[in-house]
Amino acid sequence: MKLTYSNIISGIVTLIGVTMLFSCEGNLQEVRAFSLEEDAPQAIAEGINLKFTDSGRLVATLRSPKMLDYSNKNFPYREFPEGLEVEFFDEQDRKNTVEADYGIVYEKTNLIDLQGNVVIITADSTRLEANQLFWDQNRSWVFTDKPNTIRFPNGALNQGQGFDSNQNFGNFRSRTNTGIQIIEEKKDE
Repeated sequence: MKLTYSNIISGIVTLIGVTMLFSCEGNLQEVRAFSLEEDAPQAIAEGINLKFTDSGRLVATLRSPKMLDYSNKNFPYREFPEGLEVEFFDEQDRKNTVEADYGIVYEKTNLIDLQGNVVIITADSTRLEANQLFWDQNRSWVFTDKPNTIRFPNGALNQGQGFDSNQNFGNFRSRTNTGIQIIEEKKDE
């Protein structure tokens, strides 16, 4: 049998094709091993320190030891299983702080669920403590059905079971509560 140039090329192409076939089968096994489990997050971030700006002005910071990103799900969300701290800055650079042991942000509804030792401290030193708190970002509204305590800068105290309020506590409704309210009397002159 006489080897021609075309026979040699054909043999090389066949050899490369067979080699690729077997190497792809091995790679396919590796790719299958890396495929995500049904309930696994699409990404995991550790040591998060995000800064959000608007027209060059710092409007918020987010710090968390760990974030699990489930934005690949039908109802996407991001989970903060080891807690989070968020600072918000208004136009006058006044800071509001939110801390919780656990948090979850639902992308489609813009609803945030904070759980475990939730503490909010507003720029005017109002302090809210609760076991769980929901924040509806679309409506700028916070609410809970769980026990909560609010300490106002003037010394007033409100302990209750459930409330809802706008996010700066200017429009506050408590469901059941006890506390100390400080009311200033205005003297007629």
